[in-house]
Order: sequence, then structure tokens, then C-alpha cells
Amino acid sequence: MSIDPLTRPPAVPALRRNANFNRLWLGEGVSVLGDATTQVLMPAMAIALLGGPAWLGALTAATWLPWLVIGLPAGAWVDRLDGRQIMIAADLVGAVALASVPIAAVLGLLTLPQLLVVAALNGTAQVFFRTAYVGFLASIVAPEHLEEANAKVIGTESAMQVAGPGIGAALLRWTSAAYGLAVDAVSYLVSAACLWRIRPPARTAPRADRQALGTEIREGVSYVFGDRYLRWLLVVGGLSNIGLVGYGALLLLFLAVDAGAGTAGAGLVLTVSGVGGLLGAVLAPRLARTLGSSRAMLWTGYTAGVASLLVPLAGPGWALAWPVVGLLLVAVGTVIGNVVRGAWRQRYVPQQVIGRAVTAFQLVNLGTMPLAGVLAGWLGTVVGVRPTIAVLAGVHCLAELTLLFSPFARMVDLPAPPELPLPATPR
Repeated sequence: MSIDPLTRPPAVPALRRNANFNRLWLGEGVSVLGDATTQVLMPAMAIALLGGPAWLGALTAATWLPWLVIGLPAGAWVDRLDGRQIMIAADLVGAVALASVPIAAVLGLLTLPQLLVVAALNGTAQVFFRTAYVGFLASIVAPEHLEEANAKVIGTESAMQVAGPGIGAALLRWTSAAYGLAVDAVSYLVSAACLWRIRPPARTAPRADRQALGTEIREGVSYVFGDRYLRWLLVVGGLSNIGLVGYGALLLLFLAVDAGAGTAGAGLVLTVSGVGGLLGAVLAPRLARTLGSSRAMLWTGYTAGVASLLVPLAGPGWALAWPVVGLLLVAVGTVIGNVVRGAWRQRYVPQQVIGRAVTAFQLVNLGTMPLAGVLAGWLGTVVGVRPTIAVLAGVHCLAELTLLFSPFARMVDLPAPPELPLPATPR
């Protein structure tokens, strides 16, 4: 059947010609590069200030605790406010918080408690930025270009995570960790400037059915916990994060001291996670098409879980190959799983509740990270760093293997969206 050329919708310009997306993409890439350097510099500062495993665990907890405290309200607030303005404000807060560290170092006033405050402030800013980012990206990119846009962003983030730890290690050689943190502060300013240059999309009218904040929050939580597929992924994701983030909090200390790599050498070892993330972003669409989305998610998850068990085998010399291989496979499997699950959730969850459903997911998924940091710090102090790495790697492995008993294990592809009404909001 032919289409009348007079009624044919105009072609949407290619994504590369979308100036708004290109600015967002540039700012996000620079910001992620700065964050990746901080992942090396922040624990290095804590070690330099004589902080042991407990302090390293506390830093991780402070970074992720805001998701647990304000994650759900932030999701509802973001739905009501201008996402671009929220993201700019979050970038500026992060820049000021991080800039306070080199300033305090110059004045000789830098302390471990200040690092905790900075981590908490930066984490709070990230809650609002990340929550607003999902909807804002969709508002400036045509629906038919969303997959391409997400692939470009994820690939760039992975590439920056390759370069970031190496830059962090180089900064440790050239200057102190505190001064090196200025790089991340500047990266936030670049991101804010890029967002400022974006021509904001037309604001939609407020929802006529807007309800009280608490009611809207409960609606999102109810939808997630009422769906068996989302519930499975929520529980497994939370348990997996306890293992991954827990041993990640002690990884720099473990590689630098227990494995004898030194701080700079440990930073270089950690770059393999970025390489794995980049590889995973490239492979994810192809594996989902070839194996089916459910099988791709499951098998890469199993691989990542088992590969975690290689990390605690690290030692001097050639024994450093164990964490290199392990971290590479963990990153590949984790990123593929995240890409496949993320794309599926965008299709599966109804648009009218997706923002609040995503923040409900983040509450559990990211809210477990402070628990992981505290647990890692406590175990590292009580039983030692290497046994703690082994225990938490085992938690990650078991979490992934529990999917063998999930409904996904009998599927080739992840389920289609349900043709059901939204669950009733609890009263």
C-alpha cells in the first residue's frame, strides 16, 4: 500500500545533527571522565590521611547513602520541575563540593570527615542529576533515535572509565590526590556549561491528575513490587550490588597493599573495568539479537558472577593477572546486562509511571550500596581485606546464579509489556 507523499511525515534529521544531544553527550563524557579519576583519587586521599578499611567503606557509604534517603522524593520532584535546571544545579553543587578538597589541602585543613561530607554532597547532587537525565534525554531526542543515543552515551561513558583511572594514577605521580580532584570539579563545570547551551524543549503542561507527593511515590513503588519480573530483577540487582560495590570499596587498598601493586599500579589495573565496559556496550545489542535478550542477560550475568571469584586470587607479579581477567569479565558481563535490562525496562514499564518506577528501582538497587560500603569496612577491619574481597565476590556470584531459578531462565527473550491496567495505588 503506497503512502501519499503529501501526508508522509517529514523525515527526522540524523542524530549527529541534533545539537542539543551533541552538547549533552559532550558534557556527560567529560563529567564521567572526571568521576572516573575521582574513583582512584578519593580512596587514595583516605589512605594518605591514614584511613583504613573502615574509612574506605564509609566513603563508599556516604557516596551512595543519598539514594536511600532522598531517592524516591527526588523522582517525584524531578517529574514536577525543569529537568535541565535540576541537572545544571546538581553539576554546580558537585563542582563546589569537590573544589573544597584542594582548597582545604592548600590551607592544611583537609581531614577524613571532610571527605565524607564531600562524598555525601556529591552523591546527593548525583541523585537529582541521574534522575532528571533519563527523562531529559528522551525530551531532546526523537523516539526513533533513542537506542542510538543511549548506545553512544554508554559507549562514551565506558571509554571515559578506561581513561579515568589511568589519568587518576598519573595525577598521583605528578601531584597529590587532593589537588588532582580539581580535575573532577572542572569536569562538572564543563557539563553545566554544555547543559546551559542546550535549547530547552517546550515544557509540557502539568498533569491534570497530579496527586500528593506521597501518593505518587507509592504508585511507582507499587508498580515495581507488584510485577514479578521487575521484582526479580530488583532483588537480584540489590544483592549483586552488595557484592560488587562492597569489594570495590576495598579494591584499591587490596591491590596496592595486599597484591603489592602500589597505589599507581592498582589504578592502572582498575582501567580494565573501563575496557570491559566499552566492550560490553559494543557487544550488548549484537548478543541480544543473536541469543535473545533474556539469554544474553542471564549468560553474561553468570559469567560476571563467576569471574568475580578470580579477584581475591591477586598477588605480586604474574598473580596480578587474576584480577585483570576477573575485572575485565565482570565489567563486560555487567554492562551487557545493564544495557539489555535498561532497554527492556524502557519498553516494559508504562510511560505514565516510568519516572517513579525507575527511582523506586534505584532506591533498592543503589540504596544497597551504602550497606555494601559499611559491610566491607567492618569485615575488612575484623577479618582482613583479602577474606572480605573473597566473601563479597561470593555474594555477587550467588546473586547472579539465583537467576537460574527465575522465570527468565525459561525465556529466550525478555517478556513483552503487559496489557494490564496500572496497579491501584495503596491508600
